[in-house]
Amino acid sequence: MNRRSIGAWLLGVWLATWACADVLPDLLKGRIEDQYGVVGAQRLARWEQLIWDLRYQTDHVKVSAVNQYFNAMDFVTDQVHWQQEDYWATPLETLATNGGDCEDFAIAKYFTLRELGVEAEQLRITYVRAITIQEPHMVLTYYPASGEPLVLDILKTELLPVSKRLDLAPVYSFNGDGLWKSKPEGGETRLGSSESIALWREMQLRLGLGKLK
Repeated sequence: MNRRSIGAWLLGVWLATWACADVLPDLLKGRIEDQYGVVGAQRLARWEQLIWDLRYQTDHVKVSAVNQYFNAMDFVTDQVHWQQEDYWATPLETLATNGGDCEDFAIAKYFTLRELGVEAEQLRITYVRAITIQEPHMVLTYYPASGEPLVLDILKTELLPVSKRLDLAPVYSFNGDGLWKSKPEGGETRLGSSESIALWREMQLRLGLGKLK
């Protein structure tokens, strides 16, 4: 089993056993250490502690802490990290290897916040054009019950509302429930299911769990 497939298998076991007393069951912890070593297992243990520390906090506290946690990891391109032009890692792959690119961090933040009880309808993985650097980029957008959406981004450490992120031009967004295209003049159009995104669908197939919310 290679580096990528073990990561997918691990996340599948993790999600399938979430009802256990521990966030990460002992079997999973052992597999992580076998594949990624003691240091990789320690990273997952710190993430597990984060989950417990945040479980009863407000959503805003959860969003801020999760954003800060993943932003502290190393940015590594897919070509260097996975020897592929474009690869969407599972959250455990990102955590255990302590690195990823913008897509990997947005995905990891999304799944972590979902497991902390934040509703899917409040979260969008958002593909944008980063105007300052003139490159495609991906962030996670959080939609609170009231007030402006907030952008969780690796380019800026501060959690800012969308009105303060004029350096980002949204193209499309998605979560486990759907896919939306952004309009240049503002607003959006629903395009249907996020299953139409090949890399998102492929990641779920590697997880072996079908559609994930």
